[in-house]
Amino acid sequence: MNKEQILLCGDELYEAMTQRHTLRPFTERFTDITIEDAYAISLRMIERRVAAGEKIIGKKIGLTSKAVQNMLKVGQPDFGFLTDAMAYSEGQEMPISEKLMQPKAEGEIAFILKKDLLGPGITNADVLAATDCVLPCFEVVDSRIENWNIKIQDTVADNASCGLFILGDKAVDPRKVDLSTCGMVVEKNGSIISTGAGAAALGSPVNCVTWLANTLGHFGIPLKAGEVILSGSLVPLEPVQAGDFMSVSIGGIGSASVRFV
Repeated sequence: MNKEQILLCGDELYEAMTQRHTLRPFTERFTDITIEDAYAISLRMIERRVAAGEKIIGKKIGLTSKAVQNMLKVGQPDFGFLTDAMAYSEGQEMPISEKLMQPKAEGEIAFILKKDLLGPGITNADVLAATDCVLPCFEVVDSRIENWNIKIQDTVADNASCGLFILGDKAVDPRKVDLSTCGMVVEKNGSIISTGAGAAALGSPVNCVTWLANTLGHFGIPLKAGEVILSGSLVPLEPVQAGDFMSVSIGGIGSASVRFV
């Protein structure tokens, strides 16, 4: 793809998000689109969001679990940028009917950093040393691509299908919990719908953050102190709509809940 096409696609995604309409998959429109092209498109979309007044507050890793990879028929992780407009706190209602189009919720572990990380060469030990705390989290992903008909390039271009997220109100030292074996239980409207464990995300959520630091390092992008890092889903994606209530409980870490409106 040429630079003009990349800018146009980034602008299309921004307008699709703000005007709440979907787009035909880029992989159908541009048969030569590469993952590098897709990341360039996503940076244009984020540039538009920042120009409109949003602030980048972190990053997310997507497509880390086999369950989610299989559901979306992709074979590798991706990453996106989080802004302050995406963030909600425990106890807040999440206005998905106003903000999103095709929302799906997933339970995750969020990392809050106290030191910068810039790859390549970052290890799991580096990630743990740079992490202030971990929290339970719901990420609610959305797609600006019609019917979630995405290939890896489509979701990468779409800022890793970022939507909104909510953090629990209990922070835990990551060195005091086994992030590989900790269990997760997700409930929707009072019924258990899925269970998972830390190992579902590339063997450990720490592996995910290490992957992200090293992958972003190739682009010269650091993970920064104070940022929120969403480490990837441990359970399958769950479609949600206004009126639903969901909770997630993670062994040794705590719980988070959200009501969708």
